[in-house]
Amino acid sequence: MSVEPRISPAGVADAGEILTVQRAAYLTEAQHYADPFLPPLTETLDEVRAVLSGPTTVLTARLGHRLVGSVRARLDGLTAHIGRLSVAPDQQGRGIGARLLAAIEAACPAEVALFTLFTGADSTRNLRLYQRRGYRVVAHRPDPNGVPLAVLEKPAVSSARLGP
Repeated sequence: MSVEPRISPAGVADAGEILTVQRAAYLTEAQHYADPFLPPLTETLDEVRAVLSGPTTVLTARLGHRLVGSVRARLDGLTAHIGRLSVAPDQQGRGIGARLLAAIEAACPAEVALFTLFTGADSTRNLRLYQRRGYRVVAHRPDPNGVPLAVLEKPAVSSARLGP
């Protein structure tokens, strides 16, 4: 029987663990795109602390005392921009990312009409996860370093936000 992760709001004290998991999780993306300067890899501890101190909603997933994942949502009017979905490499493929995604959607205000996020255009596993959760690719664009990104959106439906 597998243990379900405990998902809860992050605090500033979680910044170091969030950054560690984030960097570990995005390392394979950096290798795939041959770009060690992906923003999740270059973000500093002070920047993570600033996010945690601001209006952005950040959730963590823990197994026991170990932080194994995190995700963020920033509101812009009626749109929730989801980002930095990260799961520790040894915990990937166990549904933690899907649970974090569902939890961050549920944590957004009921007024949110649209969820949006982006991932590497060639990141097949990520795209499958998002598409299984109702996201659709609506555009492609490069990041500042030229890495091709897929932009995905999902209309918010109240019943879909009741929980994971």
